[in-house]
Amino acid sequence: MNDRQPMDLGAYEERARRGPCFVCAFLDGNPDYKHLVVFEDADHVAFLDRWPTLPGKVLVAPKRHIEHAVSGFTDDEYVSIMLVVRKVALAVEKVFAPERTYLLSLGAQDGNAHVHWHIAGLPHGVPYEEQQFHALMSENGVLDVSPTEAESIAAHLRAALS
Repeated sequence: MNDRQPMDLGAYEERARRGPCFVCAFLDGNPDYKHLVVFEDADHVAFLDRWPTLPGKVLVAPKRHIEHAVSGFTDDEYVSIMLVVRKVALAVEKVFAPERTYLLSLGAQDGNAHVHWHIAGLPHGVPYEEQQFHALMSENGVLDVSPTEAESIAAHLRAALS
């Protein structure tokens, strides 16, 4: 696994709570919210996490600004996004062959309100005490992924999705 680096949690919180919706800003082309897209269709987008805690961590979001992970969707919309989450998760599994694949929706009304799912593959050999929530928490550092490595990861995921 890549080396972890500390994350400036204060700056992250300020950005999440005071800045624009990160998904909407990204979709509007705001250069401060650029992400590498791995999948996109008319209603959904999947992109590499800017601050990954596990290799190849991907976020999946609806393009429409929705703030509630269950009640914000019609039945058909919910099934549709969950099929995208599964499709992307299968690509993560194909590319990274993780021991386990974590799927979760995080966010809060106070910051990162646009609903999104995290897809994170746990590499083999991670000690138990560093798995699960510990592996996902940016408080424990984020991976040091170069732009070249991120582009390569995105390309491998796009290939697995095609």
